[in-house]
Amino acid sequence: MMSVQKSNEFLHEIELLADEASTFGIELSSSELGLFQTYLEELWEWNKRFNLTGLKTRKRMVTELFLDSLIPAPFLPEKARMLDVGSGAGFPGLPLKIHLQGLEIHLLEANARKVSFLKQVIRSLKLEGTRVIRGRIEAHKEWLDGEGYGVVTARAVANLDRIILWCSPVLLSEGCLVVFLGAEGEKNLEKNKELMNTCGLRVVEKVSYLLPGRRTERHTFVLKRRDPV
Repeated sequence: MMSVQKSNEFLHEIELLADEASTFGIELSSSELGLFQTYLEELWEWNKRFNLTGLKTRKRMVTELFLDSLIPAPFLPEKARMLDVGSGAGFPGLPLKIHLQGLEIHLLEANARKVSFLKQVIRSLKLEGTRVIRGRIEAHKEWLDGEGYGVVTARAVANLDRIILWCSPVLLSEGCLVVFLGAEGEKNLEKNKELMNTCGLRVVEKVSYLLPGRRTERHTFVLKRRDPV
């Protein structure tokens, strides 16, 4: 267990997260911030040994991972079955689960070491309704088809066309596909407009934003699936 002294080293970054999230209309409770601090502590220690994220400072982890993952939170249902595709070290799935605890979340990740990390974080945070699945969306089996998902998230997984083709089959009617795109977000959407129409997807929300310390604008889109009448 982390010592109190070591835990206090993370308070500045957690306060930064609270302040920056509020600028996007996302208010984090004290209990949520406590969970984020535990998550950051775990990520920081594991990252030193296994390089799970490639980020070398806690500030960048908080802004480029935690904060970025929370951007679509105001547009998501408080209760839904959600699939986080290519979850990696838990982004965006775990930050969204911390803030929207009514979500039932499946974290899909192929890398064995990252799967172990995800399971450790879930135990440390005592997150109910959270399951880790080792696998890839492009090779999905019956366990992914099943009941389908009301929300599917994909962050830094693949090109948008592949995300649409892989994720739309497991998305329920009226469900949301959340995609995190960089500076070329608008162009990517326009390029895949026909494919989106074929898959019954349309843009219902768009957030364009700059993360602290970054100069390149990012775009997060919420796409809704509507089956033909």
